[in-house]
Amino acid sequence: MAPSPVSIDMIRRLVAFDTTSRNSNLELIDFVRDYLDGFGIASRLVHDDTGTKANLYATLGPEDVGGIALSGHTDVVPVDGQHWSSDPWTVAERDGRLYGRGTCDMKGFLAVALALVPEFLSRGLKTPVHLVLSHDEEVGCIGIRSLIDVLSAMPVRPRACIVGEPTEMKVMVAHKGKMSMRCHVHGHECHSSLAPAGVNAIEYAAEVIAYLRAMARRKAEQGPFDPAYDVPHTTIHTGVVHGGTALNIVPKDCYFDFEIRHIAEDDPAALIGEVQRFAEETLKPQMTATAPGAGFTWKELSRIPGLATREDEEIVALAKALSGSNSTGKVAFATEAGLFQEVGIPTIICGPGSIEQAHKPDEFVSLDQIAQCVAFMRRLMDRVCISS
Repeated sequence: MAPSPVSIDMIRRLVAFDTTSRNSNLELIDFVRDYLDGFGIASRLVHDDTGTKANLYATLGPEDVGGIALSGHTDVVPVDGQHWSSDPWTVAERDGRLYGRGTCDMKGFLAVALALVPEFLSRGLKTPVHLVLSHDEEVGCIGIRSLIDVLSAMPVRPRACIVGEPTEMKVMVAHKGKMSMRCHVHGHECHSSLAPAGVNAIEYAAEVIAYLRAMARRKAEQGPFDPAYDVPHTTIHTGVVHGGTALNIVPKDCYFDFEIRHIAEDDPAALIGEVQRFAEETLKPQMTATAPGAGFTWKELSRIPGLATREDEEIVALAKALSGSNSTGKVAFATEAGLFQEVGIPTIICGPGSIEQAHKPDEFVSLDQIAQCVAFMRRLMDRVCISS
């Protein structure tokens, strides 16, 4: 099975835009808007507060009835410090694979949907297909929230959604939720030769981080468990630590970021409350005995709701038929799908490529996966278009 040349060309075009989350995505969005405008399709842009990023929403077919949304994010993770065999912003085809940043996560899906716009239109649509392109998914599913607010206020909105994150074109009906937090440990600095007179922010941060590690170990050993996930339990992970100024100064400040990726049976707020109680009730009294102003400040960085779509939802049956599969699954990584579900739009995840290739140097998607995505879209045409 070979993918359509127009899909490969569109992947090349989209990957060429460096839409790392720290950058603007407007060049890509403007390209897509102009491309759709060439077919008489109007796009609605929803910008962020800075005006340097935007989501895009466009409808193929009638606008007075609900339809199927095809959704994906335009931003990608950085390539900084990674060793690539070729330019990450120029698609390289080798051994039946397309290499480049975003080929898998997730410009491949968006490219196929866009490349097939002329086919959708030429066959006529009785049920609309909505194209949803978002920004800043990789840094907390930030962008899609403003677009979903717009959709919620519309008199007609999508009746279901397919988020094209890489699942090897398998239908996924659930994913874990995610909460990420930043803890600022306030210590008291002094000369390191007088260390007992200070409050070492790094050392107290280390005690909290060790407590988080013990919580993670407990979840891995005691559950609860959901065997449908590849990692069948809630995970707790500390990923960033900053603190101190010089070795001979007891550090006054330390910051660390941690996340909880939770299955449905776990309440992330309860888990965060547990570690906060340990810090505030066990550690803080020790700190304030030396320096009354010492302690902890907590900040929520992001919250991504989990996804749990019922097997009897129409979109599940449709996606299974389009993919040619009788089964569904769950993924551990978070997506924008849970946010669509929160506003009453039943959503599944299905897209080309494997999450194992995402975020790595030499990220790739196989040509076979793109071909399967094209076949998926053409089966969708059979369902939503007038002519067969």
